[in-house]
Amino acid sequence: MLIATPIAWWLARRRAWWKEAIAALVTLPIILPPSVLGFYLLLAIAPQSPLMALLHPFGIRTLAFTFQGLVVGSMVYSLPFAVQPIRNAFEAMGPRPMEVAATLRAAPLDAFATVALPLARRGFLTAAILVFAHTVGEFGVVLMIGGGIPGRTEVISVRIYQLVENLRYGEAHRLAAGVAAFSFAALLALLLLDRRVDEAVK
Repeated sequence: MLIATPIAWWLARRRAWWKEAIAALVTLPIILPPSVLGFYLLLAIAPQSPLMALLHPFGIRTLAFTFQGLVVGSMVYSLPFAVQPIRNAFEAMGPRPMEVAATLRAAPLDAFATVALPLARRGFLTAAILVFAHTVGEFGVVLMIGGGIPGRTEVISVRIYQLVENLRYGEAHRLAAGVAAFSFAALLALLLLDRRVDEAVK
């Protein structure tokens, strides 16, 4: 969300003709097959990649087949699900609220924090729900990057696949049901929290 917010704000406020090319690049993970995205991310975080060469002086040789690599891959894969709802919320807000804040001598950062963010709250809620649901269920990218190493990179979706592959349906069912229950509870909590905030504002 911290990465998506400035990107969404820039896309919503910028009038440059080439901004849609940036938007298309950010949205690309939605279109690309997860295995394709995972393959190129694996190349990007491999020891011999130019990106990793920049991190070698800090003692980081590779992010491939590590938990940190999974985090990076999940962030890239889920970024468009955060950027688009927040961008839509900022665009729906229009320029008027920020103009009024400026006439009241509010600093740009202060106006953003006290005006833009509260008005775009629904977009942030939608983004949080979509990113959560998308990340929990991700399989292709994390399998390509992490490989499912027990105790290191074996995420829930990969574990369920392995259980089904070994015909251990009972264990797979218990794990899948637990994930479904947890996901439902988390999403319900977010929606109830949003409703309470709405009622408090009214």
